[in-house]
Amino acid sequence: MPLPDRFHIAADHEYARAAAERLFAAVQQQLVAVLPKTCELLHIGATSVPGCLTKGDLDIVVRMEREDFQATEAALAARYARNSGSVRTNEFAAFEDDASTPHLGIQLTVKGGEFDVFHRFADALRADPALVKRYNELKRVYDGQPMDRYRAAKDAFVTDALRGRSAEHGGERGE
Repeated sequence: MPLPDRFHIAADHEYARAAAERLFAAVQQQLVAVLPKTCELLHIGATSVPGCLTKGDLDIVVRMEREDFQATEAALAARYARNSGSVRTNEFAAFEDDASTPHLGIQLTVKGGEFDVFHRFADALRADPALVKRYNELKRVYDGQPMDRYRAAKDAFVTDALRGRSAEHGGERGE
């Protein structure tokens, strides 16, 4: 079994993608019933991008209007553990479920807020096969490496990708 402090690419990407899609459908159905109607639930991350290598987890972003943040955060906190390794602000919170298969991560963001970028990166990947290829190359380089090194390289990659996408769209925030 892979060490959790190391980044590992899933052995079977299609199986991982299918498992993530099944879990997303189930989680989406559960959350739509309890979250404010203004919430938008999106499957993000590598399992949502065709051809993208993945470690096999499911990442979801829940986007909402600022006035619904506290109620949405409370609803998620009642169901999921907080991701203690993540920042928490009045516009962003992260949750996880280590017991789910695959592992589930949920990012809660205020629309237009500082951390409202997860869906933009997934969209950029879906729109640009060359970007996916470069992202896959980064993942191959860090396969088996310490997770913190991979995350630092990934953060820089995401920042560069979004900066380039913003420049292509005249500096708009991608809302």
